[in-house]
Amino acid sequence: MESWIERAACTDEDPELFFPVSAEGPGAEQRQQAKTVCAGCPVQKECLHWALTTGQTSGIWGGTCERERAAIRHREGTGGRGRRVTARETRAPNH
Repeated sequence: MESWIERAACTDEDPELFFPVSAEGPGAEQRQQAKTVCAGCPVQKECLHWALTTGQTSGIWGGTCERERAAIRHREGTGGRGRRVTARETRAPNH
């Protein structure tokens, strides 16, 4: 069975694209490029869910940056790390 990771739009992208070094200048442009890849991804929701449940605190996941995921976790009342995940959910995507 094919996992959501194998269907992700980012599989052929340089993983570094999804980890900008800053939120300003070239980093802001890189962040926008990564989010553009995510915007056309057929598994964007699954990626975001994975990032939230595994507590990803860096990088672009599911079209969101660190600050956006923190705001989602805050709204959902899950605090910093989210919920406990299953072993199946912990398989990281390529980026």
